[in-house]
Amino acid sequence: MTEIRKVLIANRGEIALRVIRACREVGLKTVAVYSTVDEMALHTRFADEAVCIGPGAATKSYLNIPNLIAAAEISGADAVHPGYGFLSERAEFADAVQKCGMVFIGPDPEHMRLMGDKVRARQTMEAAGVPVLPGTGVLESGEQAQAAAKEIGLPVILKASAGGGGRGMKIVWDLDKIPAILETAQSEAQAAFGCGDMYLERYIQSPRHIEVQIVADMHGNVIDLYERECSVQRRHQKVIEEAPASNFDDGVRTQMRQAAIAAARAINYHSLGTIEFLLDGDKFYFMEMNTRVQVEHCVTEMVTGVDLVQEQLRLATGEPLGHLQQDFRPRGHSIECRINAEDPVNFAPCPGTISALHLPGGTGVRVDTHVYQGYKVSPYYDSMLGKLIVHAPTRPQAIARMRRALGECVFEGISTNIALHRWILKQAPFVQGKYDTHFLERDLDPDAIRAEIDLHA
Repeated sequence: MTEIRKVLIANRGEIALRVIRACREVGLKTVAVYSTVDEMALHTRFADEAVCIGPGAATKSYLNIPNLIAAAEISGADAVHPGYGFLSERAEFADAVQKCGMVFIGPDPEHMRLMGDKVRARQTMEAAGVPVLPGTGVLESGEQAQAAAKEIGLPVILKASAGGGGRGMKIVWDLDKIPAILETAQSEAQAAFGCGDMYLERYIQSPRHIEVQIVADMHGNVIDLYERECSVQRRHQKVIEEAPASNFDDGVRTQMRQAAIAAARAINYHSLGTIEFLLDGDKFYFMEMNTRVQVEHCVTEMVTGVDLVQEQLRLATGEPLGHLQQDFRPRGHSIECRINAEDPVNFAPCPGTISALHLPGGTGVRVDTHVYQGYKVSPYYDSMLGKLIVHAPTRPQAIARMRRALGECVFEGISTNIALHRWILKQAPFVQGKYDTHFLERDLDPDAIRAEIDLHA
């Protein structure tokens, strides 16, 4: 097995703190990196060392591979953890880390390339027997797209082969409009991802988004840690996650878990990974694989008791999965709310200084955050301030606990989306566990959310 002594965390914010904590518990030294904007950030204070990697713009700091590699070499780090976002799924970064003789805490670069190419990923999963939606390879022309859409049946969705996170998607309801929409989508994909390749799939109008957490070692062992429900979304961006999924047939759950394991085995995957599916009634279809730790990993940790970041560290050294129990059963229910610095009605980002702060506590409450009173929320980066996670014996108890915890959250000086979360947790579709990915866009009530703001002012 490979020995690791010091880990550089190539990220910022709450995930950088999360990795630092996991490393410290297993006796590893840590190196934080920071932009000039983040000089006073908590991850720079709690790491053993901190290295400045450039100015505020992410392209000149957290996305600057030469600067990150230099920071690792200067500090004597022998491993790099990418967190999520930024360079976490960039194969060229993993290549650079490995070529410099350091351990990349994640999968092989080729796994990233394969799963990052959505067309190749679809083809690989189909060959492995994992259900995929009717669709195409890379589209060569508008006429080809029209013919495929006619065969599949409308509506269809155009997706960027190099895309992810909901970017580069176009839903099409009219065959005649496909050539123009495809041309626009290709231009947008080229600008966003450096690749204009597009493909097409049948569009499911009211799906649920359910993902399975898998853990795989370098010795061919793969297990899953059950599923997470991620259907509360806005513009394909997750807002609330929970584990396990409610109103989910046990037979379909078992089939989905088996498909996730088959997906990982099909590419000889190792490290943490998440297989994401769309659920349409009792049918499910592969959507994509994330080759990193997920933002929402916390709800899985709460119901299984497994520290997933520490698992990443162990797997990167070549340690087998023998220490993990093979027959996990979810214990209770966990819900996570993403707390963002944004207007809860129009979702506009809200940078500024947090003038007063109070975070909730008590039994079954966890807060993963990097902010503090006096913290300046920068316009340079994602608006997420942290994650509020609760755990309780049952889903109704977890909802009640989350409502209570949200009521204790105080952020002054900036706007947050806490009122949106309070509103969601009162809605019948969410309370009954009968919601899909269009729940927010269909039911959002701006006046009711403003009332939530006034109620807790």
